[in-house]
Amino acid sequence: MLILLPPSEGKAAPRRGKPLALDALDFAGLAGARTAVLEALVDLCATDPAKAAEVLGLGPTQAAHVDANAALLGAPAARADRVYTGVLYDALGLTELEGPARTRATRWLAIMSSAFGVVRPNDPIPAYRLSGDTNLPGIGIVSSFWRDHLDAVLTPAAGNGLVVDLRSGMYAGFWRPPAAIGPKVATMRVLHEVGTERKVVSHFNKATKGRIVRDLLLDGSKPRTPAALAEHLGGLGWHVELGQPKLDRSGTGAGQQLDVIVREL
Repeated sequence: MLILLPPSEGKAAPRRGKPLALDALDFAGLAGARTAVLEALVDLCATDPAKAAEVLGLGPTQAAHVDANAALLGAPAARADRVYTGVLYDALGLTELEGPARTRATRWLAIMSSAFGVVRPNDPIPAYRLSGDTNLPGIGIVSSFWRDHLDAVLTPAAGNGLVVDLRSGMYAGFWRPPAAIGPKVATMRVLHEVGTERKVVSHFNKATKGRIVRDLLLDGSKPRTPAALAEHLGGLGWHVELGQPKLDRSGTGAGQQLDVIVREL
C-alpha cells in the first residue's frame, strides 16, 4: 500500500541535529533533482532576500523564512514526521506510533515536498519555506518540475498495491498515477451530514483523513482495491460510500473516490 500525503505549510524547525544529507533520504533517484531545487532556493534567498520574499509570497513580517532558506543546507535536520505539523499531522500522530504501526508508516507513507519531491516519515530534513506553485528561478513552477521526476520513483513504490491519494489539489499535480495504476487509486472526500444535507468540510477534512490513516497503520490490513478499502474502513467504524469512478482524458480509469460521511465534527 502507498498512502500519499500533502506536506504542511507550517513546520517545526529542529533545534539540534546533523545538517541535511541527501544520501540519507529515501527515493535516492531524486538526488539530482533535489540538489537542483535546493541550490536554486538557497541561492535566491542568500543573494537577493527582497526578490526571494516576492517569489515565495512572503510579507515583511516573514523575513525569517528567507533567512532560514538561505541557511538551509547547514540547518539541523530531523525526521519529517517531526518537522511537518498542522491539522492532518496532529490527527495522524505519527510520532506517537510504536512498533509495527511505526514501521508501516515508514513503508506506506509518502509525503509530497516542494523542496525534496517526496519524503518518507523517517527522512531527516530541515524546515523550509517553499510552495508547490512557486516559480523558482532556474527551476520554473515547482509542481511542474517535480511532475517530470516523481514517476520514476513513485510508480515502482506503488507496485501492484493500492494507492490511497490524500493530497490536496496543488500537490496532486506533483505526480499523476499512470493508467495502469489508475484502477487501484482511491481518493477521499469528507462530507458532514446534518439531517438529509451533506456538505464538504475543509478544516475537518484534514483531521478526518489523519485519523483514517492512523487507523489503517494501527490495523495493518492492506486492502487491494478502492472498494475493499471502503469495506475495510466500514469495519473500523467509518461510514464510507463509493463515489463515481474517475476517468483521465482518454477515458481510462484514474481512480475511485470514496465519500467519508461524518455526523460529528
